[in-house]
Parts: sequence; C-alpha cells; structure tokens
Amino acid sequence: MIAPPTGPLTGIRVLDLSRILAGPWAGQALADLGAEVIKVERPKVGDDTRSWGPPFLKDANGQETTDAVYYLAANRGKKSVTIDMAQPKGQELIRELAKRSHIVLENFKVGGLAKYGLDYASLSALNPALVYCSITGFGQTGPYAERAGYDAMIQAMSGLMSVTGEPDGAPGGGPMKVGLAVTDILTGLYAALGVVAAVRESEKTGKGRHIDLALMDTAVACMANQAMNWLGGGVVPGRLGTAHPNIVPYQAVPTKDGHLMLAVGNDGQFARLCTVGGRPELPQDPRFTRNRDRVANRSEVLAALLPMMAEKTTDEWISVLEKEGVPCGPINTLDRVFEDPQVIARGLRQDAPHPVAGMAPTVRSPLRMEGDEAPAPQAPPTLGQHTWEVLGEVLDLDSETLTALSNQSVI
Repeated sequence: MIAPPTGPLTGIRVLDLSRILAGPWAGQALADLGAEVIKVERPKVGDDTRSWGPPFLKDANGQETTDAVYYLAANRGKKSVTIDMAQPKGQELIRELAKRSHIVLENFKVGGLAKYGLDYASLSALNPALVYCSITGFGQTGPYAERAGYDAMIQAMSGLMSVTGEPDGAPGGGPMKVGLAVTDILTGLYAALGVVAAVRESEKTGKGRHIDLALMDTAVACMANQAMNWLGGGVVPGRLGTAHPNIVPYQAVPTKDGHLMLAVGNDGQFARLCTVGGRPELPQDPRFTRNRDRVANRSEVLAALLPMMAEKTTDEWISVLEKEGVPCGPINTLDRVFEDPQVIARGLRQDAPHPVAGMAPTVRSPLRMEGDEAPAPQAPPTLGQHTWEVLGEVLDLDSETLTALSNQSVI
C-alpha cells in the first residue's frame, strides 16, 4: 500500500484522466503537495509515455522493464488504476470516482469525453463542487479548437521557435525548439495553479468550475518580454542564440577552454566584469556605459569583450567573477548537473522504492515549505498497481465484484 500523502493538499483527491505530459505534470505537482492523485489508464497499455523509450527503467536484475523513463518524469506519487473507459461499466466506475473527488484533469480532444458521459456537464451534475480542468492544444473555442496540439508545433506557432536558435547566416542558424517540451510543462503548472485556486473557491461556494487551458494560450502568455518587445515596442524579435534581446552582455562566451554563460544584469556588474578582465576603461566609453547603450552597440561590446574572455579558463572566470558578484556559470551537461555540489546539497535527485526496479530515480519537487519535512519520495506507479486498492477503499467494492470486473476486462 502506498504511504498516505502529506503536505498542504492532504485530503484533496485528484482524478487524473490525462496522459503524456501537460496533464500528468499538473497531477504530479499536486501529488508533490500532498494531494491523492488517482491516475486512470487504459488496461494493458497505460499512458502513452510508458512506451516512449529507450531508455527503459531496469528491474532489480538489471533487465529492462516495460516502463520508459519518460513516464517516470511526470507521474511520481500517484496511484495507477486501469479502467476501460470504452465500456459502460468502466464509465460508471469513473463517474463514481469523480463523485468522490475534488479535481478532474483531462486532455482529450474537445468534446471527446462527452460520448462517455465524462465531460464537465455530466460530472458536475453528480458533483457540483467538482473542479474540472480540460487541457487541449488550442482551447475549447476558436477556429483551431478541433485540432490536436503537440508541444513542438505549439513552440513553432506561438513564436517561441522564432526567438530560439542562432540567427540566419550564423553557423547553425535557423529556428530551433527548446530541448524539452516546455509548453507542456508550463501548461501543467498553470493547470495546477488554476485547480488549486478553483478548489479554494469551491470550498467557500460549493460550486466548482470548468477550467479551459490551452497549450497555445500558455505558450503565448509565457513569451513575456519578447511578446512585449513587439506589443509595446513594435519590434519583431529575432533569434540571438544564447544572447538576450534586452540586456548586454548576457550570453554564452568562449573562454580559453570552453564556454561561460554571462548574465550581466546591470551597469555595476558590467563595470566589475571589465575591471576583473583588465579593461576598466570600457564602462567609460559612452557606447558601453548604460545597458541601453550596450544593447544599441551589441557588436562593439562583444568585439571588446570576447578577446578578454578568451584569456582565462571557464573555472578561472567563475572563481574571480563570483567574488565580484558578477553572475555567471558553466554550461553543464546533465551528468555534471547531478554531480554539482549545490544540486547534491539540495537533494534534487531522489531514489524511491519501486515494486519492480527495487529503487527508481526521480527528481525532487522544487517547492520547499518552511516547517514541512520533505516527504518520502513515492515512485511512479506500475500499470494498474493500485486498481484493487483504490476501487476497494474509495468505492467500497468487494473482492467478488472486483474479480467480476476483471474477468469482464473492465479493469
């Protein structure tokens, strides 16, 4: 039996009908905060990401299991229940779980759950306080509402890829997507924020809400200063590689033995960088004195700085710049990330007991709340691991009934 959840959302039950990444990421965030998250999956198949490998999780003997590690990234702390939604008895089980839940997460196509009687209108009639979050590519309305939405295409359509990558004409120039499904992850976090707010309201009013959350909306909303560069400044941003459109120098620069990421955020930091590098006269040049001047004269700033940066190794620069309060850092590969003393000290890697692997790696939630000890990590569940436990405890079904449902391939 999985350990009871602890945290500020203890007592909140989430029925997670979603799969792949955005919805599961929301469910995982809620589980990290103590919610009981019941993940409903297709019998024998499960969440699509269980097969998205290699690599696959290895069992205690070092042999590959059927679960890709991609699945592990978004499903820790949940309970897996397998129910065939296509069968009327399966639909009834899900409705009964929804009646006893606070939140439903789903990412089916618009209207996809109505034919099963599992849409918001149907479930809210049974549970008026239910908070129901629908995650789609483009939302419940608009000319693209019926389209499927995937992270890579949303990165392209939202403008994100237009500002990611090297400029045309530069080596490797051309649009590029971010190296992970960032719009899925951001949408999942907005979903978690939205449902928590709606549950807070429903506790006062007794009335839930239907949350309409779209990957496209999220991606555009998260364009932040780049969106405002266009809306407020009339400038269509382009690709600058690792550089920043509004701050200079704020980019990766070559060093004697590799690269260093500079993040010089104000004029004082720029002056200290130049002094440490033996070029104290540079901040006195009117082209370089203020950040707005450096942005206007980006090429000239780099022409002056790059030879200076090539005189020291990355580690030498980090050592001297950290002492002067100039933000910078190495460009780590992931093996180095998990060997970093800060990452180790913060316990960002966790190993959780797993019924097949013995122990399974996971990454700790970044949320830390004063007064709460870090809960023991709960590994992502195996397919259907908690079916009988959940249906027995939550719906009070006896073993005879569960056996009959299993024989009928409902569970």
